[in-house]
Amino acid sequence: MSADSPTWPKDSLTWPKLDAKGLSFAIVVARFNSGITEKLLAGAREALSQAGAANTQVFSVPGAFELPFAAKKLATRGGFDAIIALGAVIRGETPHFDYVAGEAARGLQQAGLDTGVPVIFGVLTTDTREQAEARAGGPSGSATDNNKGYDAAMTAIEMARF
Repeated sequence: MSADSPTWPKDSLTWPKLDAKGLSFAIVVARFNSGITEKLLAGAREALSQAGAANTQVFSVPGAFELPFAAKKLATRGGFDAIIALGAVIRGETPHFDYVAGEAARGLQQAGLDTGVPVIFGVLTTDTREQAEARAGGPSGSATDNNKGYDAAMTAIEMARF
């Protein structure tokens, strides 16, 4: 890390002060499990707003499996400093979870590697709906406290500045 790169506080797990001024972001959000993904989206928007992002555009897709295609298409199109992918895959009684979660993760990573644009994995992969809700702002649906959408946006800012 260079001297002017943000660093983690030694005594805290909070995010460093990040500046998104002048940066553009795409948020791709899955509609499946929308009660969760809408909270993740609120968290991501709040983080980008607090950091002064110049431009944020939101795109929706049916589910987490479709996130990699959309992310790669947006990264290839250009105009975004980072892509934030948000979704929620909750384990059920069939192996469907394993296929969707694994392919979403693999595809999102590949989209970033192929295009050189940071693609941030903001997909919850939980065993229960309660676990997903806890990671999407808890019972209150907080946009900032324990909201992995907020965390994904902060990661996007940091990686866009990398």
